[in-house]
Amino acid sequence: MKTREGAKKGLYIGAGAGLVLFAIIGLLPGSFIGGVIGLNIAGSIFGHPVGASLLPRMIVGASMVLGILIAGVVFVAGTSIIGWLIGSLVDTVRHAKAIGMEATAVKAK
Repeated sequence: MKTREGAKKGLYIGAGAGLVLFAIIGLLPGSFIGGVIGLNIAGSIFGHPVGASLLPRMIVGASMVLGILIAGVVFVAGTSIIGWLIGSLVDTVRHAKAIGMEATAVKAK
């Protein structure tokens, strides 16, 4: 019976690795890219150079948060999928090996 425990473990390991990679690699670039996009949006609405009023600051801040969230989703979801695929592959190999051993035992009788 397939329990798919390896796929679950791979998913959890991938999600953990994705969180660590996001914290190390993705947090700052996500903020920078989101901020640049926010500055471009605020500049197109209010004109360049962007003033120090409240609404342009809110646009830039919201786009920075959105950039961080998107980077987090990409890192965590990507590594989770990779971990799940590796776990599924390990489960498949284990299951095929178990079926091969059962077939060999049946032939020996």
